[in-house]
Amino acid sequence: MDWILRETGYESWHGEPLAILSATPKTLRVYHTPQVQSLVAEIVDRFNSSEAESQAFGIRVITLDSPDWRVRVQRLLNPAPIRAQGCQAWVLEKEAAAAVLNELRRRSDYREHSSPQLLVQNGQPAVVSAMRGRNYVRDVKIRPEVWPGFEPESAVVDEGFSLEFTPLLMLDGKTLEAAIRCDVDQVERLVPVTLSIPTPVAPRQSTRIDVPQMAHFRFQERFRWSVDRILILDLGVVPVPVPRDARSLVPGLPLPITGGPPRSDLLLVVESRGKVGTPVPQVTRGIGPGVDGLRSR
Repeated sequence: MDWILRETGYESWHGEPLAILSATPKTLRVYHTPQVQSLVAEIVDRFNSSEAESQAFGIRVITLDSPDWRVRVQRLLNPAPIRAQGCQAWVLEKEAAAAVLNELRRRSDYREHSSPQLLVQNGQPAVVSAMRGRNYVRDVKIRPEVWPGFEPESAVVDEGFSLEFTPLLMLDGKTLEAAIRCDVDQVERLVPVTLSIPTPVAPRQSTRIDVPQMAHFRFQERFRWSVDRILILDLGVVPVPVPRDARSLVPGLPLPITGGPPRSDLLLVVESRGKVGTPVPQVTRGIGPGVDGLRSR
């Protein structure tokens, strides 16, 4: 369903002409114009393709303290189109990608946050995430009947990152399309606010509450490239959440050296791992053309 809505556009199922899209674990029902029916048939056929049913794909999540890693590998990078501002994409032959990764691993600031053996089935979403709640005092309630005359009101704000990756092989078996979404939320600091809460016993009494200062990063895009090549995405220098106890939220994430909020250059590496795993269950059949080349949407 997600792939159908991505390809046809959410707006095409609302308003005129009348449209119906309904799915059960075994049946897909579509009522729309012939053009949209053709698009849906192609997507369904991509899920049912015997070439794609046992395909699996790997994704690596990498951070580095500095984006200067490009200096030593610039000659190996082959730029690819990308719409997101501040981000870059490259599609490399496997030999060139291996050389880039080997160079990155030599750096002391190289950290990998997903298992190299992480495999994703064709058409199925995979999520790599690390979230934690950070407690703080949001407000106070006046309670004259209790000591010291008020009660702190606690709250929790979530910080961390979530990466969603959904690959789908084209009908030609030679082109991969992937939807990639990445969300990062970081509590940069808790801004203190001192409240005056006088009581008959303590007329100069005060207490502290906190207001979270947040940083957010959002990325969502679709790419197409040849399965015999590897996609490398640089999402830029983004917030990296770390707990207040100065230990990393995710093992290996860099600790802040200065008093400012930590930042890291975030890289994603996507590649086809060939035919492995369990086949994806079929829904129905259709016919549609394959698509070559790399595109971002």
